[in-house]
Amino acid sequence: MADEVQNVEGAPEAAPAPEGQAPRRGRGGGAGGPGGNRGGRDGGGRGRRDDRRPRDDDGGEELIEKLVHINRVSKTVKGGKRFGFAALVVVGDGKGRAGFGHGKAREVPEAISKATAAAKKSMIRVPLRDGRTLHHDGLGHFGAGLVTVRSAPAGTGIIAGGPMRAVFESLGVADVVTKSNGTSNPYNMIRATFEALGEQTSPKSVAQRRGKKVSDLIKRGGASDRAAEAEAAAVTE
Repeated sequence: MADEVQNVEGAPEAAPAPEGQAPRRGRGGGAGGPGGNRGGRDGGGRGRRDDRRPRDDDGGEELIEKLVHINRVSKTVKGGKRFGFAALVVVGDGKGRAGFGHGKAREVPEAISKATAAAKKSMIRVPLRDGRTLHHDGLGHFGAGLVTVRSAPAGTGIIAGGPMRAVFESLGVADVVTKSNGTSNPYNMIRATFEALGEQTSPKSVAQRRGKKVSDLIKRGGASDRAAEAEAAAVTE
């Protein structure tokens, strides 16, 4: 009888279980320890994975990427030719910033990635009128490329073709009229277009440079004082 009492006192508080489960109960901190640890580990992991978001190189802002042209290039080496790909990409934020880049690699995806990275580094700021069109007409020239860009009233749309349309779509321009009078080479057209966009100025920057008010510049165009002040108040950049 004494032996039976000693066995009862020395037994664990929990119900008897196979030898393989008893150590896991103790390490888990009580009944349900292994299941609780697994559940907490999985639940915590899912929460951390949901919180992570893909970030862009430009501080998380969403960029519009346009693939303009892909060209297959070759290099003659000993034993034959080595083929690769060259990509031309235009990148913009749709709010007045855009850039272009060129990249070459053995595979198309890698070439596009290189071109996109180069385009993000070369982005420029272009002032827009009412956030939809250019402030004034412009002329761009690069090599054999010669392009003309003109501001347009609301509802005109993007009157441009090929590479130039990709530039204005990524830039965020909604109304513009363009004309290419030179080569149709996409590289020269893109560079000529950015040459014209780089010369764009806004009334606000001109007034600041000349030490005048925006309304004074608009008034010289023949507008009345009230109309000049109203238009000057509407100028944001």
